[in-house]
Amino acid sequence: MNSDLPLSQRIEQLNWLLISLITTLAFIGFLMLYSAGGGSFRPWLIRQLGFFCAFFPLMIAIAVTDIRLWFRFAYLFYAIALFLIIIVDAMGHSAMGATRWFRVGSLTIQPSEIMKVCLVLALARYFYVIEMSSIGRVKFIITPIMMIGLPALFIFHQPDLGTATILILVGVSVLFMAGVRMWKFISVGAVVLVALPFVWYFLYDYQKQRILTFLNPDEDPLGSGYNIIQAKIAIGSGGFLGKGYLNGTQGQLNFLPEKQTDFIFTMLSEELGFAGGLFTIMICCAILAICLKIAIDTKHQFGRLIAVGIANIFFIHMFINIGMVTGILPVVGAPLPFISYGGTIMASMMIGFGLVLNADLNRGADVLNKKSW
Repeated sequence: MNSDLPLSQRIEQLNWLLISLITTLAFIGFLMLYSAGGGSFRPWLIRQLGFFCAFFPLMIAIAVTDIRLWFRFAYLFYAIALFLIIIVDAMGHSAMGATRWFRVGSLTIQPSEIMKVCLVLALARYFYVIEMSSIGRVKFIITPIMMIGLPALFIFHQPDLGTATILILVGVSVLFMAGVRMWKFISVGAVVLVALPFVWYFLYDYQKQRILTFLNPDEDPLGSGYNIIQAKIAIGSGGFLGKGYLNGTQGQLNFLPEKQTDFIFTMLSEELGFAGGLFTIMICCAILAICLKIAIDTKHQFGRLIAVGIANIFFIHMFINIGMVTGILPVVGAPLPFISYGGTIMASMMIGFGLVLNADLNRGADVLNKKSW
């Protein structure tokens, strides 16, 4: 087992290509946050640098820790994250009509972001101890469905439909990779489609408005449609090579909403153009390809599902963020990993990729000694 090697050898054997790509993506984020601040380290870049410097050593520490530790405490981490999500309603910090955060000094922590990683970890452990021949049985699927549905229900109540949807998609992707048969997903999908008209009545007014705005943003160009219209203008005006770093008019003149978080890809496309956006997407795709290769090479179900699950968290965030600013998806709160400003998304992604690196380091068939569990 690689976890029994000296620390220096474990660090040397880490997947430094993946680490380099993550660092490159974070560096792109640093550049855009500097631009979003009007050519200043404050208010966003200085904090983002602090987040990265704090969580990068944590990612490496998670990567070189004995994988049996993460396996042993997987359910505990899930329980802690679920507890935090439950009590955030009573003790959380409210902003923009939602109660999703805990405030610690000047920082805010969003437990639902951490839950995504904890859910992957817990599901990976659950399916590791189940025989492949038993995964298709209904009684073995009830528990993971509850593990997915319970936190999603509380997150929806905060209200945060976007994060709840992402959590469900991540959980479903792990179920699929674990071996749950396709017909079960098709059956559930059919039920969901039938229930959609009824779900509409349970949505909050602002959630309904986001969907209506997605269908026709020009209906209210100075109100609900303003964000996406300005985003499209910025992306279109960037052209192939962009207007130049620090020279984006939509971003620098503050026409872009939330330019440091959810709409940061818009600022990137305006200043660095199609070429800059494509380069960023290629870095993201390279990260995903490495994660999938790690999953293929990993001989045990625990590590394989961790690699696929974390890759899906990363992909879903990337797809939704870029999709919403380009107008192909409704606007939801989905930051672009390592690029958007935010300590919680940085922490959750660093923790997640630390687990992926750990799975890669311990990809041997008998690494967990399944019979002992």
